[in-house]
Amino acid sequence: MTSTDTAGWRGIHKVDEEEALERVERRFVGGSGALLRELLTPYRKAIWILVGIVVVENAARLSIPYLVKEGIDTGIPPIRRDGDLQPLFVVVAIVLVATLTQALSRNLFLVRSGRIGQDVLLEVRRRVFGHFQALSPAFHDEYTSGRVISRQTSDIDAIYEMLETGFDGLVTAALTLVGTAGLLLYLDLKLGLVALCCGPFLYWLTNWFRKSSAKSYQVTREKVALVIVHFVESMGGIRAVQAFRREPRNQEIFDDVNDQYRAANLVAFRLVAWFMPGIRLIGNITIAVVLLYGGYLAYHGQVTVGVLAAFLLYLRQFFEPMMEISQFYNTFQSASAALDKLAGVLREEPGVPEPREPVALTGARGEVRFDLVDFAYVEGRPVIDGLDLTVPSGQTLAVVGATGAGKTTVAKLATRFYDPTAGRVLLDGVDLRDLTSEDLRRSVVMVTQENYLFSGTIADNIRFGRPAATMDEVEAATRALGAHEFIAALPEGYETRVANQGGRLSAGQRQLVAFARAFLADPAVLILDEATSSLDVPSERLVQQALRTVLAGRTAVIIAHRLSTVEIADRVIVMEHGKVVEDGAPADLVAGGSGRFSDLHTAWLDSLA
Repeated sequence: MTSTDTAGWRGIHKVDEEEALERVERRFVGGSGALLRELLTPYRKAIWILVGIVVVENAARLSIPYLVKEGIDTGIPPIRRDGDLQPLFVVVAIVLVATLTQALSRNLFLVRSGRIGQDVLLEVRRRVFGHFQALSPAFHDEYTSGRVISRQTSDIDAIYEMLETGFDGLVTAALTLVGTAGLLLYLDLKLGLVALCCGPFLYWLTNWFRKSSAKSYQVTREKVALVIVHFVESMGGIRAVQAFRREPRNQEIFDDVNDQYRAANLVAFRLVAWFMPGIRLIGNITIAVVLLYGGYLAYHGQVTVGVLAAFLLYLRQFFEPMMEISQFYNTFQSASAALDKLAGVLREEPGVPEPREPVALTGARGEVRFDLVDFAYVEGRPVIDGLDLTVPSGQTLAVVGATGAGKTTVAKLATRFYDPTAGRVLLDGVDLRDLTSEDLRRSVVMVTQENYLFSGTIADNIRFGRPAATMDEVEAATRALGAHEFIAALPEGYETRVANQGGRLSAGQRQLVAFARAFLADPAVLILDEATSSLDVPSERLVQQALRTVLAGRTAVIIAHRLSTVEIADRVIVMEHGKVVEDGAPADLVAGGSGRFSDLHTAWLDSLA
């Protein structure tokens, strides 16, 4: 393959990756209006109070040019005639009252609107976080962690900006435009009509900007999500990136999505660059025309100087909100796009919903049964086919087979990370779909090879499945599993902080902490999915000893590639293409000498030699 071919191949796959990301992004959008109404409904009364405050503030602000007109026309003539300052002082006093009223109402608005905005954001963050937790692994397999972070950061920030300035800007603009137009016509009908001739031009320019910015800001939100997704995934998998020398390729993809984000922002900036000067141009031309025509009328005594001065002040106020509308549209479109994405996520139904009429489960014995279970991740491509399997209470079952045989899928079905497409999975005779997640998670726990440790102390991580456990109970669990010695030797013992998902601990130590977590939770059924596959031989032996303690007295399903783990099992099943092809005690299957498990066992012994 030539360098040109290679570049073309990279370009094609870069486009494919970006298109795939954007397809997922567009799937989970829509319903922003309904979400916003739902969030603001509890604050209807408070919002109407805010509207009243804004009306008072704007009335006070709009009164000032009129008071200037009164000061010029009614306050200055008495001074010229007989030196009487009282009329002017009265007007000035009213101006001061209006100014104070505007300042106080502005302060009151900011305080109240800020409280409502923060309450709404608190509710949005709570809903989004709770919903993300409730959605099944199938959703998270498709919806990347970068998008999750984007929803909770940049999208929430966009909504905050709208709540902080958007409402105020919209109401103020509307009141200013309507109020100013009415006052202009009231002060002088002919001059007012001349001033308002700019209306059609303003409407056309504003309507163009509204439509164009809506498209622009939707694209901007999509592009910033791509930047966040790629950044988070690259940094999250930095070891793999460096190990496979992926840096140039990742940089190439990041440069491309970053450039797309830059280009999308440039489009938005160009729209503003045309809109704001356009408004300013129309405003200045209008002021010039009014000044020219008003000066002519004033010269002929048809309007007073005060009226002309008020006109010029009102026109300045009239065009100020039009200038701010550009910022309001920016904020509104950005927030609308963010709300669309959040609404799309919140509308997504959990793949494993809570039962409408749950069956109570107390004192689970731990019998697990797969009753003619079928399952497929993709329709038409079954992974599990007619699985009929019973694991009696207290039995340790090992599931072995080649990669893709369906072993891990069995674990995911037993923990109800997925629901079967046909058949039932039962715990003590109760369909898992009839159990609440609380009852199910208390009774069934899965330990995987990832051994995920959360930020906090070692003790916090062990208490993860049972937060109320005492320190004595935590230590008893680690002593039973042989983990107490290495934890006690850490700089701060059980209070040692876990950094970077437990990166300071060895794989074996992380696995022991995960087993201690499961042991302390004390489930009736324990699922181990490749729980020792990443360990070296000394660590595996240490963990094997702990396993015997963890599994004692409970039902266990062990998914394993390493047959050393199978030695502690009471029973083994061998799977191929989603079906059980062998089932029996490990020793019996090995003694047969001709079956699949016997072949696997022989190959394993040869690998040790």
